[in-house]
Amino acid sequence: MMSKVIGIEYSLKDANTGEHLDTNVGAAPLEFVSGKGQIIPGLEEKLVEMKLNDEADVLVEPKEAYGEYNDEAAQTLPKEQFAGIELQEGMSLYGTGENGETVQVTVKSFTDDEVTIDYNHPMAGKSLMFSVSIVSLRDATDEEMETGVVGGMAAMGGGCCGGGHHDHGSEGGCCNSEPQGQSGGGCGCH
Repeated sequence: MMSKVIGIEYSLKDANTGEHLDTNVGAAPLEFVSGKGQIIPGLEEKLVEMKLNDEADVLVEPKEAYGEYNDEAAQTLPKEQFAGIELQEGMSLYGTGENGETVQVTVKSFTDDEVTIDYNHPMAGKSLMFSVSIVSLRDATDEEMETGVVGGMAAMGGGCCGGGHHDHGSEGGCCNSEPQGQSGGGCGCH
């Protein structure tokens, strides 16, 4: 099946609490190459069925988004490992995992001696409600299908690439080191 370059505008809410989590409405659309695992599977599955200018509300359950919350994914470390960082509960930090990969952790709590961090994605365990509209849709070029980069390698400058589902090992690039709920962490960013 031919890959598509799909551009979307979206608003994201926690389906259970109604809390607003993220949006790109009024900003540049999120563009991705279908079939490359660049956005969460539960959302991509619906988007590839849609046509230009279609709008939909898409409910994505945790297993098709960022996975279920794992209570064992917390770790307590000595506070000196966080020297120079002004810690806040709920803030996201980035480090290097066991295999050299970039990992995102959330500061759950801290004392004068210890910091408890959570390796779960900030949206793990959440049912997500996306309000999406397809603002651009076209066939992907051969280069886009090969590289997964919209516009080709020459266009790789920055911005949000949409991330990926954390179980697939793909990396994204639009989340910030900010308190949870204020980062650009929606729509598959990881």
